[in-house]
Amino acid sequence: MPIYNAPTRDLQFVLQDVLKLPETGLPGHDELDRDFTEAVLDAAGKLASEVLAPLNIVGDSQGCRLENGVVRTPEGFKAAFEAMKEGGWTALDCDPDYGGQGMPYVLGAATGEIFVAANIAFNMYQGLTHGAYSAIHAHGTDAQKQTYLPKMVSCDWTGTMNLTEPHCGTDLGLLRTKAEPQQDGSYLISGQKIFISAGDHDMAENIIHLVLAKAPGGGEGTKGISLFIVPKFLVNEDGTLGERNAVSVGNIEHKMGIHGNSTCVMNFDGAKGWLLGDLHKGMRAMFTMMNEARLGVATQGYSCAVAAYQNAAAYARERLQGRAATGAANPSGPADPLIVHPDIRRSLMDQKSFIEGARALALWGAHLIDRSHQGDAEADGLISLLTPVLKGFLTDKGFDSAVQAQQVFGGHGYIEEHGMSQFVRDARITMIYEGANGVQALDLVGRKLAADGGRHVMAFFEMIKTFCRQHADDAALAADFITPLKAASKDLQSAAMFFMERAARNPDDALSGSYDFMHLFGQVAIGYMWARMAVAARQALDAGTSDAAFFETKLTTGRYYMKRQLPMTATHLVRIQSGAEPVMALSAEAF
Repeated sequence: MPIYNAPTRDLQFVLQDVLKLPETGLPGHDELDRDFTEAVLDAAGKLASEVLAPLNIVGDSQGCRLENGVVRTPEGFKAAFEAMKEGGWTALDCDPDYGGQGMPYVLGAATGEIFVAANIAFNMYQGLTHGAYSAIHAHGTDAQKQTYLPKMVSCDWTGTMNLTEPHCGTDLGLLRTKAEPQQDGSYLISGQKIFISAGDHDMAENIIHLVLAKAPGGGEGTKGISLFIVPKFLVNEDGTLGERNAVSVGNIEHKMGIHGNSTCVMNFDGAKGWLLGDLHKGMRAMFTMMNEARLGVATQGYSCAVAAYQNAAAYARERLQGRAATGAANPSGPADPLIVHPDIRRSLMDQKSFIEGARALALWGAHLIDRSHQGDAEADGLISLLTPVLKGFLTDKGFDSAVQAQQVFGGHGYIEEHGMSQFVRDARITMIYEGANGVQALDLVGRKLAADGGRHVMAFFEMIKTFCRQHADDAALAADFITPLKAASKDLQSAAMFFMERAARNPDDALSGSYDFMHLFGQVAIGYMWARMAVAARQALDAGTSDAAFFETKLTTGRYYMKRQLPMTATHLVRIQSGAEPVMALSAEAF
């Protein structure tokens, strides 16, 4: 069975040494001292390793099943969900007015990595509920909040997001689900939605569906879409559950991975629903949930790689295969362990340097969200810019890392008993849902770069310039971290300038390079985080520490990233600057 151990020391390093959360001055962050966050992470790690991780393979092998209109989850999931609820994990960063603990979002993101790495399919049930909670919290009426949020915070009721239909996915302007207004202020919702994660299950008393539909008078396209709260069971005025709503499961999708999560076809046959937010402004309300979901998927992408890497590293230390080229490392045994071979080291270093950089980037993004919640417009603009980068780049590279981890096992990685296949299959969906990564790249180049006159991307460039100037004279860091970061940042700036010069004349020049730009941006962002981690590690070593090996390992891993991964920005720039011609040259008939 695969192993999983929560990387609490690495998480602590980012939270305390890099982000320095107690020193930020944000409300609630002064409580996040080293002892407190260590206790929270240790408790989350215990639940993950002892309860969730053993169920990961159970969920994969058993899957969910539809029985008499109700979805049954895999064996052990319901008890684990109760343990998650009893521990207060579903309420960690939710509003205390509705039963939440009021902790900063960044702490929820840190524990989120642990739970996802242990069991991605299981964690989706509470993760989607949190997104639905956030949408209602941001756009609901006081009555709606009082009705739904306390039960959703506790996960006695769970939540879903219903966008996709059989004939339309990304182009939501084509959706056909209808909402007919009723005299009592409600609407009757009719239509079919597909790919609905956690659409039904047996772990909660009620399921609160957020459904995009078109009400009369909205016009064509996305401008005519509204968002509705459609509960599985209607809720009486006193908060008790009433009759079953006209919502049913048509089927459970048969998927490549995340078998433990019930991905459903949902049928709404005149189901009663209530408007959430403004009429015909549903996309604005839904994007509250979608943006949170995209950041959650970014975490899923690198967290699947965390679990896969842990198993690959353990296997490489134990599996005997061949002899080291420089002489036997295990002369008393029949062969040396895999880890002595340079190509295995390359693979593990690729994984390790990406994972640790991705963790820092994701937690920095979560910290930006905490700042934006406090009215910091600069942080809000920056996380808006970075969201497609986080979602697209971290899931692309997370999947690549899971494949590399599987490769370390050789033929055994292809055999189900070792569990590596599941990590690869589970990670694959992260590149597709919540906006396929090609769409993320188009969003980045087509909208986010030019937002507010390009102010946010310019702020990102200036942030890196300032950081490099501050540490330019640090001899211990300049050559290994600052110089390569400056070079990579210049590649990113050159790519942005190319788009600015060409986009107006030929939009395809920009769009043909959008995917490379997303990856270039992601490489620079992780390079920036590695430079920040290097500064923190060097400061700890200079101050004297009993854990010098940990910080030296950070510096060594960071140097690998800067020398072996970050130079890829030059390749992406060359490809971007080739323009649209090589991409668009063939006629459609030639494919």
